[in-house]
Amino acid sequence: MKYLYEEVAYLKGLAEGLEISKETKEGKIIHKIIDVLESFADSIVELDEEQCDLAEYVESIDEDLSDIEDDIYDDDELDEDCDDLSFIEMECPNCNDLVEIDEELLYDDEVDVVCPNCKAIILSSDDDDYSCTDCDCEE
Repeated sequence: MKYLYEEVAYLKGLAEGLEISKETKEGKIIHKIIDVLESFADSIVELDEEQCDLAEYVESIDEDLSDIEDDIYDDDELDEDCDDLSFIEMECPNCNDLVEIDEELLYDDEVDVVCPNCKAIILSSDDDDYSCTDCDCEE
């Protein structure tokens, strides 16, 4: 951004070298334009410095977030959790799509199992006489 200051300084020197008077109409406008350009250069340099600071700050936040994600989403823990789950495949009576249902939900009397496709209730908490149709058990 140093070049902006150099360019504005060059224009000031050029105006002085050409002996452009601040008393003429043209001279007033040229000197005012140079002053405005100097203000723009100051603002741009300030914005550039602030942007660099923000970029460093965002990078440090990103690194911290990455560390937290590594702590929370440890791959080994996820694999262990997935091994403990068992699902049963059922057919939705409304849309006939096959839906995988967590086996624990089948025995929970307070949960309605809803089809994710058509939103119809597959198993209602009101149903007390659940019979297992996907296996060979004698329920």
